[in-house]
Amino acid sequence: MHDLTSLVAEWPDPSEAAIGVTTPSATIGRGGDTSRVSRIASVSKVFVGLTALVAIEEGTLDLDEPAGRPGATVRHLLAHAAGYDFDTDRIIADVGSRRIYSNTGIEVFADHLVDRSGMSFAEYQHEAVIAPLAMVSTDLRGSPAYDMYSCVDDLLLLGRELLVPTLISPATLAEATRPQFGGLGGVIPGLGRFHSNPWGLGMEIRGTKQPHWTGTTNSPETFGHFGGSGTFFWVDPVAQLACMAISGTEYGAWALDVWLTASDTVLAMVGRD
Repeated sequence: MHDLTSLVAEWPDPSEAAIGVTTPSATIGRGGDTSRVSRIASVSKVFVGLTALVAIEEGTLDLDEPAGRPGATVRHLLAHAAGYDFDTDRIIADVGSRRIYSNTGIEVFADHLVDRSGMSFAEYQHEAVIAPLAMVSTDLRGSPAYDMYSCVDDLLLLGRELLVPTLISPATLAEATRPQFGGLGGVIPGLGRFHSNPWGLGMEIRGTKQPHWTGTTNSPETFGHFGGSGTFFWVDPVAQLACMAISGTEYGAWALDVWLTASDTVLAMVGRD
């Protein structure tokens, strides 16, 4: 087991920072208090994506069924392509025309799943994802788009699931982690505008974006999310690694440098094993 404490030692408020890394079969590194529970902000959307995939395989939903505004589908909502504003009900683009990162779109999807399943979103998500993965410190306390609480120990379980899925088929995961509505450009809040901004189903895809919050040596196939609470979660299917971190400091200029360094160090460390 690698001691990764040094990777978070220089972060703001390192006593509240934690990091973990896993292969498909086992955790291979930890640093900081990995049991500390914190709001994971937009990393919540990875949970939304996996919840949606389980619902699709169960037949509760279809990716291309209408959902939300006229002309939009479940696929549009999960891929930030339905034209909703960031955090209001305002429509600011035609369906499928731009990649507009939208908490509203994710919340509209969650409401749609509630209508189709007859369960609250929190209950469905717990039964579909949290309980089967034996996550003991993860729960939804508000908006599905940004109000999940979790810890690195539980996120390690999620990382392994998204490397070798047990709740869904490999084909379904492959669909979720390929670019949806390819070629759409748009802004990633906190990073900037990208001519090509690939996104999967609830999960951002690295592609060739520069600058980016993952490492410089992560593969273009890397997917995941970062959160405004100072959290990140990535899965690199080429390296067969998942890495995640939680911080007690809101996302800001400090984050990109230390996250890139941590990610590149993890990838190099494993490459030397």
